[in-house]
Amino acid sequence: MEVDPAARSRTPAVTRAAVLAVTVLLGVCGGHAAAAPPPDAPIPVRALASARPAANGSHLATAHQGPGRQVELTVYSQAMGRPIPVQVLPAADSTRPAPVLYLLNGVDGGSDTERWAEGSNWLTKTDVAEFTADKQVTLVMPVGGGASFYTDWLADDPRLGRHRWTTFLTEELPPVIDSAFHGTGANAVAGLSMASAAVFQLAIEAPGKFRAVAAYSGCVRTSDPAGQALVDAVVIGRQGNPLNMWGPPTDPRWAANDPYLRAAELRGTAVYVATGNGWPGSLDTLAGPGIGHNPVKLADQLLIGGVLDAVANLCTRQLRDRLAELGIPATFDLRPSGTHSWGYWERDLHRSWPLLEAALTR
Repeated sequence: MEVDPAARSRTPAVTRAAVLAVTVLLGVCGGHAAAAPPPDAPIPVRALASARPAANGSHLATAHQGPGRQVELTVYSQAMGRPIPVQVLPAADSTRPAPVLYLLNGVDGGSDTERWAEGSNWLTKTDVAEFTADKQVTLVMPVGGGASFYTDWLADDPRLGRHRWTTFLTEELPPVIDSAFHGTGANAVAGLSMASAAVFQLAIEAPGKFRAVAAYSGCVRTSDPAGQALVDAVVIGRQGNPLNMWGPPTDPRWAANDPYLRAAELRGTAVYVATGNGWPGSLDTLAGPGIGHNPVKLADQLLIGGVLDAVANLCTRQLRDRLAELGIPATFDLRPSGTHSWGYWERDLHRSWPLLEAALTR
């Protein structure tokens, strides 16, 4: 099914009640409410009294109250041997159980782990906080994983480090989040650009873990020559070695991590896919989001962003045909214009929300 490209309107700004609800959640310790900390003060780990470790020992390491209703966590990953920053927007009513939507970033993983607030990620580039302020869903946004494709790498990379993102996102992080934020056990995952293949692969690797996936402006096919060239370009562009991810091009791990080849395993998962086609659209102007009337930024968005979404459009059409061949229902929003840029991904999240919400609450 293809959808009408009409954009949705934004929801109201974050309410004071939502902020107070987060404060209550973070102030619970031993059954007694604690005084709210100053905005930038660290919150003791024990304050999230209900947070439980994963089966392998991965656990909540630190928690801070961020701006607005944001909660800034670090979750120690046993698989990766380091703490991973995780940004959380608790549900509108944090005292009630809520499903979880995991949002994954693009090629830079949202920024480096120390300076996420200055990077390109869901919180800094979109209205996700305002859009979900009245929604009973917990949003979870891991930071890091640049050029990792959010997969488990075969070997540690001298430049990019140890990547075991499939393990982290399917086994280590969900138990911590569900116990700390009263999860219902219903999850969905959405991602853009590099993460578009990852969201499908996560659903395939952990059957039943994610009820829905949404992918924006990406290429799912990774093991054919064109897909391998694209993966190589991303990893090498961040000074990593693609051989450390899935081995040489002939290694069967490439096919095992290709959602296009394993598309039959998506049956039963709600699917939403969106992309532009590279032609200038309504947001590709000097007054567009993130441009700030800077002609250099606009030129970059039109040229580089145009090429990237032209490629993504071809990949998306291949996936559409593959799922149709398998008789697997999916929603495809093939926009008549638009580039590889955050303004369109914000719209994509808005448009995909009804499908995600329906899957999370069924």
